[in-house]
Amino acid sequence: MEKSYDKRVLLTASDDEVSKGIAYQLAKFGCRLVLVGDERSLRGLAAQLFNSLDGSSKKIQVVNLNFEEENESKFDSAVEQAWSIFGGLDAFVNSYTYEGPMHDCLDISEGEYKKTIRINVMAPWFLLKAVAKRMRDNSDSNPNSLSGWGSIVFLTQILGAERGLYPQSAAFGSSLASVQQLARLSAMELGKHKIRVNAISRGLHLGDNYPSTIGKARAEKLTGDVMPLQRWLDPKNDLSSTVLYLIGDESRYMTGTTIFVDGAQSIVRPRMRSFM
Repeated sequence: MEKSYDKRVLLTASDDEVSKGIAYQLAKFGCRLVLVGDERSLRGLAAQLFNSLDGSSKKIQVVNLNFEEENESKFDSAVEQAWSIFGGLDAFVNSYTYEGPMHDCLDISEGEYKKTIRINVMAPWFLLKAVAKRMRDNSDSNPNSLSGWGSIVFLTQILGAERGLYPQSAAFGSSLASVQQLARLSAMELGKHKIRVNAISRGLHLGDNYPSTIGKARAEKLTGDVMPLQRWLDPKNDLSSTVLYLIGDESRYMTGTTIFVDGAQSIVRPRMRSFM
């Protein structure tokens, strides 16, 4: 019998394959979701989940938020709305990131760089603060309750890790590195409030920019010669078990950690470059 996770989760998402895969599996395993992001695209995602999972309509709600917004109060208001839907939140999973086009670092425009920072660095920072403040207040009011524990998970990519460097990803990769450091530093300070913070550094799938840039056919052809598991990431199935673990009670003593779910792509990155 499959384990059920009765967790109230704020999930930042869009209509990308990674967001869809995580949202589907979280809902499938019993989580109540508040999808936060562009309302129009998320309504479509919620409808897809409703059609795929019986009885999911009341467990999946949508809150609109523009991730490029620079006003912190907008993020706080969105979190307040999400918090009130299910009477609180047990977890916050930041799945949405902006990759943008791949460019040599000297060719990235000011506007493109600022957009990357707004979405990938400032938005997670604002959301972390808004969610953690409410989790802190809930924990302080229930000091002896295990239900007071909160979990925050930042989904990043190996492009933000030292061992996963890719060309033409300076802005995107450095923004993700900032989030991985945020997970470590905030974990040090939030533990006293029963809040855990971790990150997942995922591998690339064939829909990501780098495989698309070198050509899908070429990427597929050389996969068996380069990657230990002989395949790219499956965004529908490969990430959700780690997300569920980090928001679940089994990981209650894990915080400040980045877990690599990349099929060892980052380890063999120099070898990949010689092939691709």
